[in-house]
Amino acid sequence: MCGIFGYVGKRQDAGSIVIEGLKNLEYRGYDSWGVAMKTNNELFLKKNIGKISSIKGSQFLQPSSLAIAHTRWATHGGVTDLNAHPHTNEDHSIAVVHNGIIENFESLRKDLLSKGHSFVSETDSEVIPHLIEDELRKTHDFASAVRNACKQFKGRFALLALHTGSNTLVAARTGSPLIVGVGRDDGYFIASDIPAFIEHTRFVQYIDDGEMVITDGHSIFFMDIQTGMERPKREIEITWIPEQAQKGTYDHFMLKEIMDQKESIARAVNQDEEQIETLARAIRNAKGTFLAASGTAHKACMAAEYFFSVIAKHHVNVASACEFKLYHHFLVPESLLIVVSQSGETADVLEAMQIAKSKGAKVLAIVNVQGSTIDREADYTLYIHAGPERGVASTKALTGQMAVLMLIAFALDSRLQEGKTLLLETASHINDMLNPRYIERLEHLAQCINAKENLYIIGRSWNYPMALESAIKVKEVSYIHAEGFAGGELKHGPIALIEKGTPCIALIGNDEVTLDILNNAIELKARGAFVIGIAPERHAAFDEWIKVPDAGTAQAIVNIIPIQILAYYLAVQRGKNPDMPRNLAKSVTVK
Repeated sequence: MCGIFGYVGKRQDAGSIVIEGLKNLEYRGYDSWGVAMKTNNELFLKKNIGKISSIKGSQFLQPSSLAIAHTRWATHGGVTDLNAHPHTNEDHSIAVVHNGIIENFESLRKDLLSKGHSFVSETDSEVIPHLIEDELRKTHDFASAVRNACKQFKGRFALLALHTGSNTLVAARTGSPLIVGVGRDDGYFIASDIPAFIEHTRFVQYIDDGEMVITDGHSIFFMDIQTGMERPKREIEITWIPEQAQKGTYDHFMLKEIMDQKESIARAVNQDEEQIETLARAIRNAKGTFLAASGTAHKACMAAEYFFSVIAKHHVNVASACEFKLYHHFLVPESLLIVVSQSGETADVLEAMQIAKSKGAKVLAIVNVQGSTIDREADYTLYIHAGPERGVASTKALTGQMAVLMLIAFALDSRLQEGKTLLLETASHINDMLNPRYIERLEHLAQCINAKENLYIIGRSWNYPMALESAIKVKEVSYIHAEGFAGGELKHGPIALIEKGTPCIALIGNDEVTLDILNNAIELKARGAFVIGIAPERHAAFDEWIKVPDAGTAQAIVNIIPIQILAYYLAVQRGKNPDMPRNLAKSVTVK
């Protein structure tokens, strides 16, 4: 889940390039940062704990055409200068940045210690440069040494390596993402995500699992790690523009991306109708359809279970991706797995895909990032077209995912045009809703409850998964303890948590469960709760009412947006950075 970035080419400001680019990857990890660059056949190394945001790239302008950099999300070893990347061998001739986990690092480290190597960090990553050095003594070729070292690793990893005796940048991956940016005349950029180099190029080449690349900035060579055989290059042009990956006039990416939903939901609806119909037929003909995702995307899948039931009268099975392996008993070649991921690199989702494919089942992916690993490995793909999402707390990706899943449900019931019309009308209502007065109202509400340490959210039907998602949003950015419940579950235990003044949010629409959820809100109020209603209409049970449009079967999409705004202001008012919540990173590429 760390961010890695490297450059090799004609330019002599490689250090500045990778430092500035790394700032665009800080959502992938911000425990510590570091840079290594080759200068006059020597290694310049700088690393530190803390965030890279305030570091000026101009500090690293000494002439260099080869550099690597890293921003860390700690897995093995605490947050210290010594544990920060890049890691080197003892004579500082080899430097490596690494994302992932080397699962067999302890046995490798023990073997290297017996050969006289010494280590200064607690990390699994430090074995990599030492093992490369060990292999280099045998082959005298740096790329071959990297390949031979990679063949000994177990687990998911992505790495960049450089050597003071070579002018090449070597990259390798298995599981964790790596993407090549083709700079045309400038050289080559290699990073764990596109925003690192988006200002330099929109032409990319994806490194597949089990591949490595070798480049001197003039040419590039793709190779199979195990066999050493050349692999073909696959270049595409991405549609993102640099401005989409910037905050603009907003203080935080989270707020910008919430406001992006004025347009992003409509983009999600703009799908190829023939492809949607084809996928609907695949679901109709499948012997068992499963939805799997992690985190916020899993809540989109939970909402979709209701979409398929209410809209299409069709049953689907929903599982958290990390639990999907337990479903393999039910999979047959005629099964269909639908996976959902913003990044297209989620480790648990990739494992779920492998399980489904091992049974001969087909996989449909709903992703945001074109060319991502999930995209490339799926049998079918639909893009949500949300544009770059930099905030760790997913916002516009969630509503885009739900919009696409709802479209499929309508198509399954032969009502695709009706679904498109509903969703486009909903997008228009959201555009009207996200006005300055509405934002100020939610900011004021946050001021009323930001000192509370507990918050509860209830919902029914598709608003139940949105209650769960609301709790995720609040606690991950503000650190207020929040929990979501199905309204009917209150009397089975959770209502014991309610005391005078406890803030409770009820998510409500105009549907068949409206009366039931209103009764639940009344139950909360009777126990002294401060009840906040998010609903199209005001009700007597509400102490505060946040009005939302009446969106019918798209109500879940509408109701989650004021919660996103409320969570943002709770974080800001409590002095937290909503873009960088503690202990979290944007893309979970390790299991």
